[in-house]
Amino acid sequence: MKRKIIKALYQWKNRKNHKPLILEGARQVGKTYSALEFGREAYENVVYVNFEDNMNIEALFRRDLNPSRIIKELSVTAASSIFPGKTLIVFDEIQSCERALTSLKYFNEQAPEYDIIAAGSLLGVAVNRSNYSFPVGKVDFLKMFPMDFEEFLWAIGQEKMGELICEYYHSLEAFPLHEQAMGFLENYLSVGGMPAVVKTYIESNDQNQVINEQKGINHAYIADMAKYATPQETARLMDIWNSIPAQLAKENKKFQYKMVKSGARAYQYESALAWLASSGLINRCFRISEGRPPLSVFEDTASFKLYSVDSGLLFSRYGVRAEQVFRVETGMSEVRGALAENYMMQALIQNEITPYYWTENRTRSELDFVFQNSEGAVIPIEVKSGINVRAKSLNTFIQTYAPKRALRVSARNFGRTEKIESIPLYAAHCIRNQERKNG
Repeated sequence: MKRKIIKALYQWKNRKNHKPLILEGARQVGKTYSALEFGREAYENVVYVNFEDNMNIEALFRRDLNPSRIIKELSVTAASSIFPGKTLIVFDEIQSCERALTSLKYFNEQAPEYDIIAAGSLLGVAVNRSNYSFPVGKVDFLKMFPMDFEEFLWAIGQEKMGELICEYYHSLEAFPLHEQAMGFLENYLSVGGMPAVVKTYIESNDQNQVINEQKGINHAYIADMAKYATPQETARLMDIWNSIPAQLAKENKKFQYKMVKSGARAYQYESALAWLASSGLINRCFRISEGRPPLSVFEDTASFKLYSVDSGLLFSRYGVRAEQVFRVETGMSEVRGALAENYMMQALIQNEITPYYWTENRTRSELDFVFQNSEGAVIPIEVKSGINVRAKSLNTFIQTYAPKRALRVSARNFGRTEKIESIPLYAAHCIRNQERKNG
């Protein structure tokens, strides 16, 4: 399946003096597949090493970290020649071999002619917990996420639809294929962007098989918690993880410790929250008290919302059918709202945007997302899962801070009022860190 990360990998390869690359991201988002696909496209051959599956390979790094020796012995072990600039070396699950991670420093300093991609699902957790000698300043980084809605459209053969959506996003003219696009989005919200799940959806078109695949990934995440955390930490990780669907189904989606466990306190769960964030399983959105730049100075780290890494995985944990959620008459507005807001968070962070949420006690206003773009402009976003778009909080924000742009993302078509741009949910991936083309 076509992934946007491939373009970023080419940019890394073509950049002069690039360093070994660490490809970060949660388990199952497609890191290994993308690295190997890129290697097949851009290099004459690929040498692949998985430190979880092949424990013997660790012996290559025990003696010393001399790149020349490692390359010679790796070439023999892999039964493949390794040529500078022509071979891509992929170190997978590198968190399982501390010495291999440290070796990236020496490859950068002594053998920069070799192209290396190191992938690790729980690298952040391993480094934080084990005092690894991390090659600070000696590696490049890319972060990978589940497939976004545009990539999902590519996968189901609707690439042209993705192009048209962003064209209409820039013009704000009503999109004639609005209903069809909303149908695709509803499919995406229930399927999500995990490549294995999308593949199952395409091949089977069977919701039961899709849900089984999603449950398998959720179970793999739980297994990782037990494997890489202490028993006490695992219990707290599970407490937080299990609370996320209910936290997001509330009208006020602020994370509440009382929903994690009766009598729970913040200090008891700080480490578990950091673990889940480092593993890529959650995304945190912090509150800001002011909606003026720079937003970061108004961040309140004690107040935040927690979002799932993937809307489809979140959907599967509600235990309902897609047709129940997306038919308005069934009354599952809480689940629709949770999925819409989780999807919006994903879209923003995948476009390298740091979103916050804003509250104002005097008027009891709460705005779902606010971000500061690359030009320093503050852009507020109100998210609605349906067509009822009363925007009291957004209007309060506009009156208070007079932002250059204000977005209302909902099930309605493109449009514009005097102060608010109407953006359909399916166009969330078009919101960028730069100003729109027509400014």
